[in-house]
Amino acid sequence: MATWALITGASKRIGLAIARQLHSDGYNILIHYGQSAKEAQQLKDQLNDIRPNSAMMMQADLAEPKAVKRLTSDILAANISLSILINNASCFFPTPVGTSNFCQAQQILTTNLLSPYFLAEQLSDLLGQNQGCIINLLDIHAKRPLKDHGLYSISKAALEMATLSLAQELAPNIRVNGVSPGAILWPEQSLEQSQQAVLDAIPLGKLGQADDIAKLISHLVSATYISGQVIAVDGGRSAVGFKGA
Repeated sequence: MATWALITGASKRIGLAIARQLHSDGYNILIHYGQSAKEAQQLKDQLNDIRPNSAMMMQADLAEPKAVKRLTSDILAANISLSILINNASCFFPTPVGTSNFCQAQQILTTNLLSPYFLAEQLSDLLGQNQGCIINLLDIHAKRPLKDHGLYSISKAALEMATLSLAQELAPNIRVNGVSPGAILWPEQSLEQSQQAVLDAIPLGKLGQADDIAKLISHLVSATYISGQVIAVDGGRSAVGFKGA
């Protein structure tokens, strides 16, 4: 019987690529979405056309403090065999010093740090029954902050430490790893000049693709002796410094 993979933020961008990859690997996909109901429904229909009854969708605004508890309750009520949690959903916007406020901090930290952590905690019994795994989507800016995005960088740095802590505490029944994307997909409002500055700083000289992340996650899911690791997927950028954005 196929087991299920929960992917937060699964209907777009990197989350979409991960969902398609794990589905092709034979897993059933639990599509979490926040606001993108149309895209989530389209993905659900596509996956179920490929393999009937292999996808379902659940909504939760992970910026809301009570969302994780509701989502967990819905998952338990679905009575599925869950073996994978991919914490992909993320909140990203600039918060320059002097312009940010508590509400922005709460939104970023709840979405990017607290919700992934408590999802892992509250689903640990279910995941542990299947010798499951958790993979957190981090960012290369967890190690060196992105200018004007201090709260975002802080949230990803804290999630990296949470990844290592969870790997200790949830062993031996659950493996926990992190994946740190570099320049994979441009932010929707990025400028061409800043894009070129980033590309100039990447040894491989090109933008990564969402499938690069999805393929690594596919490997980590199947690699049963890897836990407590954070792997950068950045074209070599972290090896030479962080020039550019």
